[in-house]
Amino acid sequence: MLDICNANIKAVFFDVDGTLISLKTRTIPESAQKAIERLRKKGIKVIVATGRSINDLGHIKHIEFDGFLTYNGALCITTDGHVMHRQSIDSNDIKNLVHYSERSALTFTLMYEDKVKISAVSPQVVELYTHLNLPVPPLYDKDDLDIENVLQVSIFIDPENEESFMQKVMPNSLSSRWTPLFAHVNPGGVSKQKGIQYFCEHFNIDVSETMAFGDGGNDISMLKFVNIGVAMGNAGENVKKIADFVTEEVDNNGVEAALLHYGLLS
Repeated sequence: MLDICNANIKAVFFDVDGTLISLKTRTIPESAQKAIERLRKKGIKVIVATGRSINDLGHIKHIEFDGFLTYNGALCITTDGHVMHRQSIDSNDIKNLVHYSERSALTFTLMYEDKVKISAVSPQVVELYTHLNLPVPPLYDKDDLDIENVLQVSIFIDPENEESFMQKVMPNSLSSRWTPLFAHVNPGGVSKQKGIQYFCEHFNIDVSETMAFGDGGNDISMLKFVNIGVAMGNAGENVKKIADFVTEEVDNNGVEAALLHYGLLS
């Protein structure tokens, strides 16, 4: 564990699913809500860092944040609407994906700045969106397909087949996952780490003054990058082993516990 009791933290980044939002209750614990309020009252920037769309954050929109790192860093935007970074997936990768799915019946979603479309609705898809407490997206129109502005793709593929799929079908993109059900695909070079860099530049904050919370594989880059990387107690072992501190589970007030541990709350 790092000895950083005197760290001057100016920004804290929070993953959403499994970190702020409980995967059991589908709500954010009251202790986490109050912790965020207390951080912001101290002048500390609080920023969401998620694989979700900016439009799929209704569960936490009642809480005031200073910015939204969405689509794993492909779209970074401040609360007042200033876009710091927006990067689309290589259009050739999207063409390859569509052609591949027609041969293999692979289910995927196309995620844009203002909408999400899906290729097919299966029991697996329904399970996922029920789990996330989100509506199943509408089907995309093959005859009216926008391949230039896709910020993120979700592919419903088994983990053991993910690497070979990416090499053959979407070689210009990167995949990550926080659940066995699907993998996120983002433009090459995009990550939560890069998103944090954009926010640090915007708010004139050094990375040594940052802290982050996460639980999934797509959180690893940011937890390793910030000064203090906190893994939730419900995180995977691959996340815990790279974290500076492992806190309690989200349902056991893990966010509050870590902030108290590091002296950011009293």
